[in-house]
Amino acid sequence: MAKVAREMVERTGINVDELVELLISNASAELTTFYYYTILRVNLIGLEGEGIKEIAETARIEDRNHFEALVPRIYELGGKIPGNMNAFHDISACPPASLPENATDVKAILKVLVEAERCAVRGYTHICNLTAGKDHRTYDLALAILNEEVEHESWFSEFLGEGPSGHFMRRGETSPFVSKFLR
Repeated sequence: MAKVAREMVERTGINVDELVELLISNASAELTTFYYYTILRVNLIGLEGEGIKEIAETARIEDRNHFEALVPRIYELGGKIPGNMNAFHDISACPPASLPENATDVKAILKVLVEAERCAVRGYTHICNLTAGKDHRTYDLALAILNEEVEHESWFSEFLGEGPSGHFMRRGETSPFVSKFLR
């Protein structure tokens, strides 16, 4: 644990234990989403599904990167992730992005994907609001993840016909905002 890092965050008035719980539950959401997106991506088949598969894969890989970026901050602040994967899954900040009953319904899969991203956007917005001007490192990390989650939501919402977002699929680059935390 980085004792001074925790001490500095405590001095700002942030309840560090509450913040660590939020980071852990969001890390759980990222790792479980990576798992569930694997299942969703595999089921994106046919003419409709194949066009979405690459975007779902980018979001899947970036969610794994978000998990990897969150873990060091959790430990820096004196937290730790559960030693049991089932327990970790069950504390996820977001509900499971489970395959819909009709696994061939691409629109239903898209709705699962967009709702998972919307949950993430809400979660990281909350962490940003909690840490803004107080915990610069956590804020910077949460903001970087939030930027990528907003893009994920926009990609899926456009496929659902909810209107243009102005965001474009990234080519050859994953986690442009979070990559600095993965070095």
